[in-house]
Amino acid sequence: MRHTITKIYITFALMLVATFGFSQGIVTGIAWDGDLNETMVGASVVVKGTANGVTTDFNGKFRFMVGEGQKTIVFSFIGYSDVVVPVTMTKDGFVDLGKIVMNADAVGLQEIQLIANVAVDRKTPVAVTTISPITIEEKLGAQEFPEILKSTPGVYVTKQGGGFGDSRINVRGFDMKNTAVLVNGIPVNDMENGWVYWSNWAGLSDVTRSMQVQRGLGASKLSIGSVGGTINIITKTTDAKKGGSAYVGVGNDGRQKESVTLSTGLTESGVAVTFSGSHTKGRGWADATQFEGWSYFLNISKSWENQTLSFTVFGAPQVHGQRRSKQTIETINDPANGLKYNSDWGYKNGEKLNLNENFYHKPQITLNHYLTISENTQLSTSAYVSIGKGGGTGEYGDEKSKFFTYKREGQIDYDKIVDENIANGNAGSTAIMRSSNNNHQWFGLLSNLQHNINENLELSGGIDARYYKGEHYREVTDLMGGGFILDDSDKSNPGFHAKEGDIIGYHNDGEVSWLGLFAQAEYSVGELSTFLSAAVNTQGLRRTDYFSYTEGPQTSDWVNHTGFVFKGGANYNLTENHNVFFNTGYFERAPFFDAVFINYKNDVNEGALNEKTFSIEAGYGFRAEKFSANINAYYTMWMDKYLRRSIQAPDGEIYQANLTGVNATHMGIEGDFLWKPIKRFEINGSFSLGNWFWANDIKDVQIYDDNQAPIGSPINIYMKDLKVGDAAQTTFALGASYDFFDALKLGVSYHYFDNLYAQFDPTGRQDEAEAGVNSWEVPSYNLLDLNVRYSFTIAGLDATAYSNVNNLLNTKYISDADDGATHNWDTSRVFYGVGTTWSAGIRVRF
Repeated sequence: MRHTITKIYITFALMLVATFGFSQGIVTGIAWDGDLNETMVGASVVVKGTANGVTTDFNGKFRFMVGEGQKTIVFSFIGYSDVVVPVTMTKDGFVDLGKIVMNADAVGLQEIQLIANVAVDRKTPVAVTTISPITIEEKLGAQEFPEILKSTPGVYVTKQGGGFGDSRINVRGFDMKNTAVLVNGIPVNDMENGWVYWSNWAGLSDVTRSMQVQRGLGASKLSIGSVGGTINIITKTTDAKKGGSAYVGVGNDGRQKESVTLSTGLTESGVAVTFSGSHTKGRGWADATQFEGWSYFLNISKSWENQTLSFTVFGAPQVHGQRRSKQTIETINDPANGLKYNSDWGYKNGEKLNLNENFYHKPQITLNHYLTISENTQLSTSAYVSIGKGGGTGEYGDEKSKFFTYKREGQIDYDKIVDENIANGNAGSTAIMRSSNNNHQWFGLLSNLQHNINENLELSGGIDARYYKGEHYREVTDLMGGGFILDDSDKSNPGFHAKEGDIIGYHNDGEVSWLGLFAQAEYSVGELSTFLSAAVNTQGLRRTDYFSYTEGPQTSDWVNHTGFVFKGGANYNLTENHNVFFNTGYFERAPFFDAVFINYKNDVNEGALNEKTFSIEAGYGFRAEKFSANINAYYTMWMDKYLRRSIQAPDGEIYQANLTGVNATHMGIEGDFLWKPIKRFEINGSFSLGNWFWANDIKDVQIYDDNQAPIGSPINIYMKDLKVGDAAQTTFALGASYDFFDALKLGVSYHYFDNLYAQFDPTGRQDEAEAGVNSWEVPSYNLLDLNVRYSFTIAGLDATAYSNVNNLLNTKYISDADDGATHNWDTSRVFYGVGTTWSAGIRVRF
């Protein structure tokens, strides 16, 4: 009997297998991004109501078995509206669904991506890495926003002193002055000095939809100084679907974060409104780096038949303590100090006070208009305004060194400074605290007209107009016990008795006017895509000084310089798996403000030259069902970099000399890959091998006074073949993640950094005996990060829990260094990197 039952079970099982095997058919097709006009990798394709499905491969293709009968196939992807396709499957049938077009679940996203020049895979011939919003959600955690890029080839990111928003980025060895940052296609690098202060954009991670790092010249049509690359950030637009989400999170050192997003969805009248807001605070990992920040984002869109009008405002007011003073390795390793040691704070009357505190608010308001003139012609226009207000605190006065020499248990002895200022009586304070304020107003217009001549040729062109006015001054914030401070900075008001709230030190305005024109032709035929781009700009600089002249405020004449960009490239898809690309370009960038106006006055540097860059790059890409990879090589010549050298004449005056003909070479190989060996499991990695060095010595530099009389003997600068400092020239990253039943996802990331040379001033290399001696090479280091995501339902609402641990092994490493006199570890001053940090949070969607 038992054997009979066993035979029945076996027979029944075989019948089920046979039925299952012969009552299914095959469904194939390709998922297509309707916004970027490219294939969609990793889109979910599932039979509705079942777990039967697949994800699209690296070519956007899918193929899977579907049971016989009427079925509904659901296509979904984060940030895109679901597509539902009915299928009638016959026994042993085959259904090819062809191209399934998926569009973003946001109003105006396609138009923003157009004006922002988002690079398209296997079409745009540039080296590019795209960071998706789900990656930001899963991996950012308590890190600074730029740190999400640390797995990107050629990118080096550090927190510097560890203050909130004080991170910096180098791309291919070039700092932020030489790396363009665009938000929705709008340049945000400071108009005077090219820098990007990430604390001004501390809330950007909450509203970012995607981010691209375009290494090298990049795909932007604008005349921008992207020597190293372009960081292209696309923010949220207006959600097309009604709903929202709420988030609450905690982390190390008292970190707390709350955020909310609300959207009306696209109404029948074509109007949609989305709002996001967040609040973050904490003590900070390093001593006295407490912070508090808010962020807000509002988008209102209105769509008509052939046009969309979109209004956006976002900002992130914040205040945070800073650690600005690097220390020797010996000081940090003193048991009384430690890795978190910050010498820039102390106690005043029993209350904790940081000497350096940053505060800023920089809202940006944008009005976008997108017009479809015809089937082949589109006009995209952005008018924007940014108003920044804030600055940072620090020391001031004839005896300001007291803030660094008066110590109590390693910290600033504020009370001793207060007592001495009080004792000065009618002589006033000699050491006080001040704020250095940098307010600005920035207005701009960016417009791009795109026209398809035919199916192969596309022409585009437009205008980039900007006006910037920055106001710079110091203000007394704390007299430290005294009744005033005597200040002679204002030449028209010497002996000024300054009190709290008064302006001291310096007071000047910097104005920048900018007019750029750009044009681009794109030609595609078959598997070949090419482009040729040109842009020209004229930049005007003017300075108003309120303090440096006895007759009162003086305004300089406008000083004009012209820059331009010329670049081109091609991509060829050899097969559906292989592609190659090539690009090259040359540009000249007008000098920054401090290169034109010298000696902190309206004195014009007649010898200021455009910085010049020539770049050439080639790459190869591979796409298969489970594996994709990219590799590229680049060569960049950076010519006439701005360097100046100061020298003191016998009369005590300080004079400057232009060091012309300063060149640097940056070359290297980069690569990345993504492998999905089995369903739900993926491995990714990247590497970059750079060789960045100063290309030449500078000989016989003569310094002259204001009357063009030579001062001292000519000087030589020995910098040839010295390695460029401040960024790791060798990097490696390896990551893996596993998705457990779509609910639990675990990820781990490993990072390796090497060939990091301490930052140094090349103009200080005047000793021929040190020719060829590199700055101190920082020890290599490894970091391990962990991230976990868990999806669940609470009260009928979809929810996701996130947890991140960065520097899991609490690795002790040096991330930033300034070279010392002996070019070795003992005289260099450093910041150690942040130890183990963690964060956890829950997001509920409704």
